[in-house]
Amino acid sequence: MNATPVRQHRPEAESETHSISLLLNGKQVQLTVEPWTTLLDLLREHLNLTGTKKGCDHGQCGACTVLVNGTRINACLSLAVMQDGAEITTIEGLANGDQLHPMQAAFVEQDAFQCGYCTPGQICSAIGMIKEGKAKTRDEIREQMSGNLCRCGAYTNILAAIEQAMPACQGESRE
Repeated sequence: MNATPVRQHRPEAESETHSISLLLNGKQVQLTVEPWTTLLDLLREHLNLTGTKKGCDHGQCGACTVLVNGTRINACLSLAVMQDGAEITTIEGLANGDQLHPMQAAFVEQDAFQCGYCTPGQICSAIGMIKEGKAKTRDEIREQMSGNLCRCGAYTNILAAIEQAMPACQGESRE
């Protein structure tokens, strides 16, 4: 019979924090975080950027998708300390003042949401997918977006919005 090693309690570890620097939605921020703080919790609970949603908190639904250095990730699966020095773009950082990002505008025009809970993650994921350049056909878009679930079933309109915005997003230099 193998015994599981018992972890010794280290009170000093509970107060351990790390300083990190992020370029968050175009603004440089300096933060102090506990090592176990996820990027999702940092955004929502510490920075009040609640557009990024907590769905399953296990990386299975995509509601928490954000862009890190232009690449889409599930914020619930990444520790904030792992992103030190990174450029993070959330749904709040996509619009340029009152002008919506082309993907956001397409979602509105195509009525690509019902309850809207998954929409921020869908939009960030679609922008990241287009940047990856792997999806050219409707079936490839569906496959590449399969990590983002919509409980309302607005997939037809989501696909239409992505197809509408794709040309504008392929030509842009910002997220």
